[in-house]
Amino acid sequence: MPRPVCAGCLRPLATCICSFITPTASACEVLILQHPLEEHHAKNSARLLHLSLPGSRLVVGETFNDAALQALMPELQTTVLLYPPTDYEGHAAPALLDPAQLRDLQKLRLVVLDATWRKSRKMLHQSPALQRLPRLALDAVPAGRYAIRKAHAPGQLSTLEATCAALAQLEGDAARWQPLLEAFDGFVTQQQTYIPN
Repeated sequence: MPRPVCAGCLRPLATCICSFITPTASACEVLILQHPLEEHHAKNSARLLHLSLPGSRLVVGETFNDAALQALMPELQTTVLLYPPTDYEGHAAPALLDPAQLRDLQKLRLVVLDATWRKSRKMLHQSPALQRLPRLALDAVPAGRYAIRKAHAPGQLSTLEATCAALAQLEGDAARWQPLLEAFDGFVTQQQTYIPN
């Protein structure tokens, strides 16, 4: 018998996260590209992020060709990828971010990769259109709150944490994202109750 699923968050009713949804409007559009292995992962934070960001989009896939990305990202907006400025081999991003592009947040699209670091590098490697995007790096990486998944290097955050930090940086208003981060703490605590001792 399949487990009953919540119609709101699409998770099993026993692990429903709807109580943690914290609607917070972002000044820019957010597009979340989720690796297929993360879609049904119990500890994944992208669905909570998506459900908390009105107007955000969550698209599942590993490889995004130019046509697929063009359909997802019309040219009317400036698009930036939330990713470190260099890749795992130390190569710089091909497109430099012009600070002037960040002035009008209403015309900005933030693309976020939801995957492990290893899988996000593969997604980037397999999608040349993503590689060509200018990258937004975090000026200051906050302490991670994601106690349920292991970070493999300092400064690695969950998708939700990294996106909140990026939006706070863009908007100049970190306090506005605290309620969502506190709700995320509740999500983490809920998940910890399912981890065997």
